[in-house]
Amino acid sequence: MAGTVAAEVALSILIFERTGSPLLSALVLVCAFLPYAFGGIALSSISDRFPARRVLVCCDLASGACVAAMLIPGIPVGGLLGLLLLTGIVAPIFAGARAASLAQLLGADLFPVGRSLLRAIGQLTLLTGFALGAVAVAAIGPTWLLALDAVTFLASAALIGFGTPYTAAVGRIGSTLQDSLSGLRYLWCNVPLRRLILLSWVVPAFSSMPDGLAVAYAAQTGAATAAAGALFTGYAVGGVLGEFAAARLTPATRRRLVIPLIVLSQIPAIAFITEPSIPVAAVLLAISGSGYAFNHGIDPLILNAIGPEYRGRVFTVQTSGLMAIQGLSIALAGAIGTLIRPNLTICLAGIVGTVVTLLLARRALIKGAVTRRPG
Repeated sequence: MAGTVAAEVALSILIFERTGSPLLSALVLVCAFLPYAFGGIALSSISDRFPARRVLVCCDLASGACVAAMLIPGIPVGGLLGLLLLTGIVAPIFAGARAASLAQLLGADLFPVGRSLLRAIGQLTLLTGFALGAVAVAAIGPTWLLALDAVTFLASAALIGFGTPYTAAVGRIGSTLQDSLSGLRYLWCNVPLRRLILLSWVVPAFSSMPDGLAVAYAAQTGAATAAAGALFTGYAVGGVLGEFAAARLTPATRRRLVIPLIVLSQIPAIAFITEPSIPVAAVLLAISGSGYAFNHGIDPLILNAIGPEYRGRVFTVQTSGLMAIQGLSIALAGAIGTLIRPNLTICLAGIVGTVVTLLLARRALIKGAVTRRPG
């Protein structure tokens, strides 16, 4: 995760230094997230067709090779962005294989704790990675940071290859694309599972909307633009604390807290109608971020609803969809924020998010309660 963040920071700065174009520099983030859709749809079966450890190691080696290729002298900007696209295609396959291996390595009660730990690590990495990445670029330059980034992928491959046990593959039925599409059909036809996956997408889609308006909201309150960092930090800190707190609860308690935590993730945004100061807004977003721990109660239900032969594919699609819908929701918030005041946009997201997520939660957890894996 650290290597991925470092690559985005270093590449964004490197491209801006070469071209002076804010647009091309911003395309780094687009190229980092856009391939998730392709990797999640067309290549998801790779997570099931081969042993998880082999898939994870190969993904790390492929990502390391792409980053190393960025160091070729004179490589054009298009080549740099193309290599970043390839790492983005690999990322959801890695995430799906990792989640599927966790399901084999951990018991049903520990599985949500394992996924929670990974989410917390991800939040901490984002929280510190962009700031430390910028400092590292200033200290050693983007080229050396990319070289260090390639080393991190090799280190990850070694840790996984030599430090994790073997888990068997499901096997191959058709081509990679055919098996991937069969996973999508399985997800679509399994109504309880489909509702749970949709819920896991929509809750963070609404709660992350303030991120897209952090800079605009800081400007609205008259604070310095740099104060927007406090809003990003608030949500991430709340997410980490929520994950750690929920991990200490019993499985039954986590299950009962799913709906309260979903509400907690949405309601604080409504308070932005009062145009709170930056410190208060950061606390509100921290409270919202803590509600993301609702996944502790959702993950066991998702695991119970998936046949073992489809775990890698479903988890890959879940990761891809989550990244895609969050990107779209943040873009939508930015578009609406150009029409009405940023605080009203955030408030509107809180109101609509509360209603929509509660309706989805009712369908997923009450009408479509999962008690056993479909045959």
